[in-house]
Amino acid sequence: MPRNGMESARPRVELLWFGDCPNHDGARALLAEILADLAPGTRVRDVDATNPSVARRLRFPGSPTIRIDGRDIDPSFQDPGDYTPRCRLYRTAAGLRGVPERAWIEAALRASLASPRPRRAT
Repeated sequence: MPRNGMESARPRVELLWFGDCPNHDGARALLAEILADLAPGTRVRDVDATNPSVARRLRFPGSPTIRIDGRDIDPSFQDPGDYTPRCRLYRTAAGLRGVPERAWIEAALRASLASPRPRRAT
């Protein structure tokens, strides 16, 4: 462990979705593939935001949403202020898509892995 009181810790990864979304399974599979490559053993907090009160509480911008360390993986994300459970579209290099770009997830994960975090008291 580094002497400066910082340690490398696993990223906090969340997948938020709602029940009628046809894209959350694809996002889940993509996320699992990337995690297996870059951060094996990292757990995903799988969050069903179908309930409007859950969606509001979590500031859910649409399904699927992937957050790493509390931050949306879309580099151009702007909070819409509307947290109604619904499908989400991403503006990718290939046009509007229901699943984010692989490169965004990888970049967010790499940034998390490179950031030391304060050591937890034992």
